[in-house]
Amino acid sequence: MSSALTDLFPLPIVQAPMAGGVSVPQLAAAVCEAGGLGFLAAGYKTADGMYQEIKRLRGLTSRPFGVNVFLPQPELAESGAVEVYAHQLAGEAAWYETELGDPHSGRDDGYDAKLAVLLDDPVPVVSFHFGVPDREVIARLRRAGTLTLVTATTAEEARAVEAAGADAVIAQGAEAGGHLGTHRDSPEDDGAGIGLLSLLAQVREAVDIPVVAAGGIIRGGQIAAVLAAGADAAQLGTAFLATEESGAPDPHKRALTDPLFTRTRLTRAFSGRPARSLVNRFLREHGPYAPAAYPDVHHLTSPLRKAAAKAGDAQGMALWAGQGHRMARELPAGRLVEVLAAELAEARTALSDASCTDESRKGGEGA
Repeated sequence: MSSALTDLFPLPIVQAPMAGGVSVPQLAAAVCEAGGLGFLAAGYKTADGMYQEIKRLRGLTSRPFGVNVFLPQPELAESGAVEVYAHQLAGEAAWYETELGDPHSGRDDGYDAKLAVLLDDPVPVVSFHFGVPDREVIARLRRAGTLTLVTATTAEEARAVEAAGADAVIAQGAEAGGHLGTHRDSPEDDGAGIGLLSLLAQVREAVDIPVVAAGGIIRGGQIAAVLAAGADAAQLGTAFLATEESGAPDPHKRALTDPLFTRTRLTRAFSGRPARSLVNRFLREHGPYAPAAYPDVHHLTSPLRKAAAKAGDAQGMALWAGQGHRMARELPAGRLVEVLAAELAEARTALSDASCTDESRKGGEGA
């Protein structure tokens, strides 16, 4: 399906915006230059920090790119659980010789200020995570010439995205690394995420706008599969996390294929919201007790995670990773896009040949 979105980039490959310093301008530029859609992640940055990265990216590429923004989070009804969790993490703070962060550092992630920048100096694409922006926000971005995408993890959420007027929906399966972009954080739904292919089928039937498939995609053959299932493009995160241009700490990159880390799990241990990480010591010890309190827990654990990264200790870091992490390849990002495109073409040729063979066989049977 041709659309204003997919007309922006020749290959159906979107580099997922990964907050926390991973999606740096060099990574996004390399993806854009290779024919995909590169993204910056504005999450956890100030509005000025986001603007400076946009300026750097524009200096590296003239191709269209995107910026991802987090939606403000509602106030917590009960904050006592965060205090209890802080007490439990006291030993971690002593071990890493740092202080715990202030859990009251803010809930809106500078949302209004970032929107003001993006409206004053528009970018080609803006995507949203953790909810649906107001219709007026989407309308204002459209008038500024910006296309909008919003993450959905259910068909119901996808319908809300379409109703708000977004140009496309990102259907995020439970296989995805990092935070699930659920519109409402409900602890009773923990572990009830929908796998990408099932979700994609449901979303495709629920909405008429273009769909970008995300979650566990790491090979070109998988891109071919989601395109055949109705997606207009595929979004890959973990695949790009391992690239040379990625801003991820080296211990995080190495952990993706380290035999020591054999599986992933959705956890609230690091941020207070469900996010898929490689299973390490911190996750095992604290995951069962982490409260549903985002972004309070994120702010609380931020100094611990930074100290662990500085010490090169992968056992104390948030090792965000999708379920396909063992297949990650340490390549330059542009080269990875080329490899993915070649794998996609090969898979499409195989599907076409198989279809032709099947049709020929049927014709012979009917002769």
